[in-house]
Amino acid sequence: MAIHAHPDDESSKGAATMAKYAAEGYRVKVVTCTDGRRGDILNPAMDRPGVLENIIKVREEEMAAAADALGIEHEWLGYEDSGLPEGDPLPPLPQGCFALQPSGEVAKRLVASVREFRPHVIITYDENGGYPHPDHLKVHEVSMIVWEKAGDASFAPEAGEPWTPLKLYYSHGFILQRMELLHALMLEQGRQSPYELMIKRWKENEADIMARVTTQVDCADYFGQRARALAAHATQIDPAGAFLASPVEDQQRVWPTEEFELAASRVASPLPEDDLFAGIEGEQLLDDDTEDNA
Repeated sequence: MAIHAHPDDESSKGAATMAKYAAEGYRVKVVTCTDGRRGDILNPAMDRPGVLENIIKVREEEMAAAADALGIEHEWLGYEDSGLPEGDPLPPLPQGCFALQPSGEVAKRLVASVREFRPHVIITYDENGGYPHPDHLKVHEVSMIVWEKAGDASFAPEAGEPWTPLKLYYSHGFILQRMELLHALMLEQGRQSPYELMIKRWKENEADIMARVTTQVDCADYFGQRARALAAHATQIDPAGAFLASPVEDQQRVWPTEEFELAASRVASPLPEDDLFAGIEGEQLLDDDTEDNA
């Protein structure tokens, strides 16, 4: 189970890994916490009448198409997108938005989802949210509560029978070294690269997190599905932008993996890993004759 803040986050963070496990017969579910209503329209082709006025419906349709592209299950948690505040000083967050909800109450709803789906593995964001969007930070906070409490019968007994996930990962979707390799290849091919400013910003912010990565999943065969899922989020993904700038074949050649950080585990799994299910074996994967769940 991957817990994400907005529709489109699942397609830019661990998407090919989810597609790989789904194709191998695992049940894979994404829980999207917010409706994405306050995301800017980043694709000029979608900046047209009828889109912004119906943005919630549009983003629901985009999310359904992305989930279909990846072959995964999907659940909306139902909260209102908080938006990314800008300005100095920052404006207050909108009343009633996800980031302002009591974390314990959000955690109860997520615990209910975990107890129903019974995942062995949970994927979420690190303490920085992947980047410091209020909704991403909230996802991290409530995910850590869920990790600790889903198996505790005294917590939210109304949310179902306790279930204890075995591994917790942070998804690291933006790797500086990958971006540098794709940038160099595009220049070598005589093409204009959209990565230069991103690389500059990453270096200025000391945002290289490769040292934290514990787990690299080889999922190059599923990059095509990842690209289709990204393209499904047409309001958010500009076909001329960085997410889709490099052909799938180039991505497969220079960086065939997706990266994760094992943040907590209830099973022994030597590091580094190449499988999110490493260390989960036998009876643990056959509990109650259920399918393996991620």
